[in-house]
Amino acid sequence: MTQRTAASSKGRFSSSRKSISVSSEALVRVAPLLDGTRAVSCTPTVAGLDAREWLSSSGNTLAQLRDEHGAVLLRGFTPLDADGLGELATGLAGELRDYNNRSTPRQRVNGRVFTSTEYPPDQTIPQHNEMSYTDSWPGTLFLACMVPAPVGGETPLADSARVYARVPASTRERFERHGVMYVRNFGHGMDLSWQEVFQTQDRDEVAAYCEKHGIQAQWLGGERLRTRHVVQAALESRATGEKVWFNQAHLFHVSSLPESVERELRESFSEDELPRNAMYGDGSPLDPDDLAQIRAAYAAEEISLPWQEGDVMIVDNEQFAHGRKPYSGARSVLVAMA
Repeated sequence: MTQRTAASSKGRFSSSRKSISVSSEALVRVAPLLDGTRAVSCTPTVAGLDAREWLSSSGNTLAQLRDEHGAVLLRGFTPLDADGLGELATGLAGELRDYNNRSTPRQRVNGRVFTSTEYPPDQTIPQHNEMSYTDSWPGTLFLACMVPAPVGGETPLADSARVYARVPASTRERFERHGVMYVRNFGHGMDLSWQEVFQTQDRDEVAAYCEKHGIQAQWLGGERLRTRHVVQAALESRATGEKVWFNQAHLFHVSSLPESVERELRESFSEDELPRNAMYGDGSPLDPDDLAQIRAAYAAEEISLPWQEGDVMIVDNEQFAHGRKPYSGARSVLVAMA
C-alpha cells in the first residue's frame, strides 16, 4: 500500500509551499496540501480572519479553488461552530441538503449540519464519495473539526479521477456496463432501520420515495423491507469533465466487514438477504479480484493529514473521495452537504 501522509512527508510543508495571493488584500496564502495532489490549503496572513468574511470579500475565489483543485483545507481561520459552518457552506454552495436515504448513523446538530458518521472509533471507514450509492448526491461537502482526536481520526482523501485510472480497464468496463446494484434488507435488527434511512414512519412515503428514485422496494412481512437500486459506477465530473470512479461497491459489499463478521453473516443469510450488499447491476455477484483491485486503487491514491481544531475541509464530492482513520480519545467533526 502506497500512502502519502503528513508523517511520511517531512519537510513538505516548509520547502514546497508557494504563496499565491488570492485577493486584492492578499489576506490568504494558498499552497499544496501535500506533494503529488491537486488539493490545496488556505491560510490567512492576518490573525482573526473569519472564513465567512473572506468568502464574501473575495468574490468567487473559493469556488474556483474548489473546482480547480477538488479539495480545499481552510486552516488558521477563526473557528466556526455549527451555525457558522452552515453559513459558510450556504454562502459558497447555496442551499444545504438534508441527509436522506441514509447509509450511516449521524446526529443532527443544527438545521442541516450533522455529526460525521458515528461508527466505533476502532473502525476504519473506507474511501467513498458521499451518497454515491444513490442517484442523487451532494456536490460539495464541508467538514469542520471541532475536537481533533489525540491519536488518529484523520479524514483521508483520494482523487477520484486517479482512482478511476488505476482500476484495470477490464474491471472498469464490467462496472460501467452493468452499474452497481445495492441490496439492503431492513428489519433484521442489524444496521439502520428503514425508518432511520428514510426518515419517516410512513410506508407510503417510503414507497413514493423509492418510486421517484427508481428503487425497487419489496415488503416481506412485519418490519422487513428489501430494496434494490442500480446506479452509476463512474461518471464525468461536472467541474472538470474527467471520468471519476463513483460508487460504493467495495464498501457495501459484505467483504468490507471483518472476516469473522462476514463469515457469520454468510452463515446466517443468503446473498440476497444480507443486511447490505453490492452486486453488479445485472444482479450477479461481484468478482473478489475486482474488489481487491478497487481497494488497492484507493489505497494507492490516499492522502492523509491530521486534523487541527478549527480546520474546515471543503471537498468536491465528485472529484475526491474521503474516509476515516481509527482513533482514540474524544473526536468531533461536523459535516454539511450542499
